[in-house]
Amino acid sequence: MARKVRLQISASTSTNERSPLAEPPIEELGVSADTVLLVGDLARATGKTVRAIHLYEDLGLLRPHDRSKGRYRLFGPDALVRVRWITKLQSLGFSLSDIQELVRAQGDSESAKLAASRLSEVYLTKLAETRAKLDELAQLERELVESLSYLHACGSACEPRVPVHACPNCERHSDSHTPDLVAGAQTH
Repeated sequence: MARKVRLQISASTSTNERSPLAEPPIEELGVSADTVLLVGDLARATGKTVRAIHLYEDLGLLRPHDRSKGRYRLFGPDALVRVRWITKLQSLGFSLSDIQELVRAQGDSESAKLAASRLSEVYLTKLAETRAKLDELAQLERELVESLSYLHACGSACEPRVPVHACPNCERHSDSHTPDLVAGAQTH
């Protein structure tokens, strides 16, 4: 017989603070193979709202394990794994429609090998996109550091009475390159 568990989530951890990548292992939540969760418990354990869990169910992304005598949805530990998977895919930029298509393709696969191959293709594409985004973010980080250094010199040397439109011609920076993030702000 499955046992119902009411999960206790630390009061210091709000759903807004939790990262989908920094979740405790399912075992640490007191969930075992015979655990059955109510929809509210599943929502709390995953940092989602009850409404989101219902939406995932409506979209076919999640199925309750069973229903209680009172007709409440009951979810097994696999639902925790599934909601975490959905959350991570959303963090990677997948829409719920994309995830629906992925679930559909997995279910329609003729074999586990084909399903794994399709999933690998999707993940390889997303890995390439993620690495490109990381490169872009690293470049933006360098530009922000350069801009802050440039602006720090302004803050320590400029006179309060110098008009803003005079900034591009400032002798303090006459021999240095004005970073795009600063120059764009000075353009009229």
